[in-house]
Amino acid sequence: MNLIIVESPAKARTIKNFLGKKFDVIASKGHIRDLPKSRFGITIDEETHEIIPKYSVAKENAPTVKEIKEKAKKADTIYIATDEDREGEAIGWHIAHAIKKDPAELPRIVFHEITKSAINHALESARHIDMNMVNAQQARRLLDRIVGYKLSPLLSSKIQKGLSGGRVQSSTLKLVVDREREIKAFVPQEYWSIDTQFKTNIDATLFKHKEEKISKLSIENEEKAQAITASVKSDNFTIAKIETKQRKSATPPPFMTSTLQQTASSKLGFSPKKTMMIAQTLYEGVKTPDGTSGVITYMRTDSLNLAKEAVGAVRGIIENRFGKKYLPKNPKVYTKKSKGAQEAHEAIRPTMLQFTPEVAAKYLKPDEIKLYRLIYERFMACQMEDALFEQQSIIFKGDENEYRASGRKLIFDGFYALTGTEDKDKLLPSLKEGDKAEIQSVKPTQHFTEPPSRYSEASLIKKLEAEGVGRPSTYAPTIATLTNRTYVTIEKKQIIPTEVAFTVTEILEKHFPNIVDINFTATMEEKLDEIAQGHEDWQKLLADFYDSFMKQIEEGKEKIVSLKVAKPLGRNCPKCGSELLLRSGRFGHFIACSGFPKCKYTEQCDEEGNKVEKKEEVAEEKCEKCGSDMIVKNGRNGQFLACSNYPDCKNTKSILVEEKISKTPCPDCGGKISLKNSRRGPFWGCENYPDCKFISKFEPTTIKCKAKGCNGVLAPRTFRNKEVYECVKCKARTPREEIDAEQ
Repeated sequence: MNLIIVESPAKARTIKNFLGKKFDVIASKGHIRDLPKSRFGITIDEETHEIIPKYSVAKENAPTVKEIKEKAKKADTIYIATDEDREGEAIGWHIAHAIKKDPAELPRIVFHEITKSAINHALESARHIDMNMVNAQQARRLLDRIVGYKLSPLLSSKIQKGLSGGRVQSSTLKLVVDREREIKAFVPQEYWSIDTQFKTNIDATLFKHKEEKISKLSIENEEKAQAITASVKSDNFTIAKIETKQRKSATPPPFMTSTLQQTASSKLGFSPKKTMMIAQTLYEGVKTPDGTSGVITYMRTDSLNLAKEAVGAVRGIIENRFGKKYLPKNPKVYTKKSKGAQEAHEAIRPTMLQFTPEVAAKYLKPDEIKLYRLIYERFMACQMEDALFEQQSIIFKGDENEYRASGRKLIFDGFYALTGTEDKDKLLPSLKEGDKAEIQSVKPTQHFTEPPSRYSEASLIKKLEAEGVGRPSTYAPTIATLTNRTYVTIEKKQIIPTEVAFTVTEILEKHFPNIVDINFTATMEEKLDEIAQGHEDWQKLLADFYDSFMKQIEEGKEKIVSLKVAKPLGRNCPKCGSELLLRSGRFGHFIACSGFPKCKYTEQCDEEGNKVEKKEEVAEEKCEKCGSDMIVKNGRNGQFLACSNYPDCKNTKSILVEEKISKTPCPDCGGKISLKNSRRGPFWGCENYPDCKFISKFEPTTIKCKAKGCNGVLAPRTFRNKEVYECVKCKARTPREEIDAEQ
């Protein structure tokens, strides 16, 4: 019997289905050996100055280790089959040590996808654990432990309890804070545009005035705008030049981790954390017509490489489905220019092209099929022909002014035939050079420049990737940590730093400038890459960092002024008579009794200590238990009603959505659709559940979706401040004016 050790139970079940009785597959359930949770876990050799980690097996992992040991004793061969990245390499090394085996003697197998052919190929080409990759991961883990374990207590002692600092976390927070500083310091600048339309119904842009080129901010006041407007009105225009050029819209590259997270955020509204959880499930194994199998390749990757076999297969599908004109002469190859890209990996792609989104819809959950469709279509699109546009340009020239108008027409849809496009043709009428052109309307319009927008999760990940901060596996956890530590809040997809984020960043900028320096963090990532390639000594990197960082910690203990000193307010506690103090906490300032912990009286207040009364919304109904008013509260699952007589009465009640029956029958079974409530908010569902599982966030209409192969119906909604109709099944969107015009 041979033993294969993987990380995930789901992955173990999938692989077990592929292999016969000669193999047993067991999961380590992630890290089974790590630095201890309750102490630093690192010692420094006084003679060699070597950084020595003290790894241990946590109590909760002991049963797993025991089970692996027992199976390992009976096994003829033990294969390490953890994930193919550095963290997976290190986990495999830790597993070997935990079960008292020499890592150098255990065969190591890796695979980009969890399919039968990939597993068999991996078994035929086993290697040994790569110690360069292990040491790179050890260096990262120890760096993060040194920073987190030494910096976090310092911040908590000087600012407020519960704060944390981190090597990647703190530099990411500075990006968010710096953007907010830009927004607060922004001074709007006035500028004017001369909105002009010629009688040929062409909207044109002023390009020159008296031979001076006009840029966006050239017309800075009303006086200049009125003078130019008068000049335009009296000018005589002719069509000086007409140009027609062809422009390509290039196919998008296949997904890697960062672009998948960004696209899923913008198109599906998924957080990076949610995207990675769903992708993990698709990678480890889901039900398919051929049994349980992984349906996408490894989802933590910064590579754009694609297997030749997969590219060849998808080219055949493209030709059969769309025709030869949609298939490039040669396969398209994509490369990533940034340093450190792990080119041995693959981009994220489907593993079984016969498992189309239409087939997958019968086996996957709603969110899983959304993400799978995104990955499947992006992979197909990246191997299709570019879209081709005809770019049109007309120059209107007068005695003193020159205008330009542009338009474009899609002449070959290319990959848009699969993905669709929201870009609409903007056609210009047929005109001739030398013809006169008369002004239909000209109007000066005042504008003001806008401040830079806050980061969204997608744009922050894009920034981190561009700056070389972190790696694919760190993007989602970093944002989650900033949110969990209340350094930031996310409102309407915008990341907003809290007050404590500014305080922490200011202290770090002053006393730990390297920790929040983007360039320093990115350079450290490059050094970790060099360790993985065998070009850098991991112990030297750690020792150099440790010595300088600990000097900063000791200086910080002395020089950072504590912000935790309570300020007396000169009034007494209404409960016990002790003096009230102004304090700062995790959620801002508050007033507390100096007699704490015996007296736990608190008040909400502002920064100056002025009491803030908490306003509560009183519901119309009364408590059925005691007759008191019911108050509207906010909880983890949305709003609910709670008795105002709490804690004497602990009655609570759900807030139900108003009963409403749709005029539209269920598109799946013809039953009635009604508005229902859930912990995620209201939704439209079929009365025949669970036999019929139709649901929709928006009330559907009887208007049929026109997307190929889709039999869904449309529902009106607002998307990016525009009124659209969205299909309840394939999520295809059409501008509302188009549907209204057809109806």
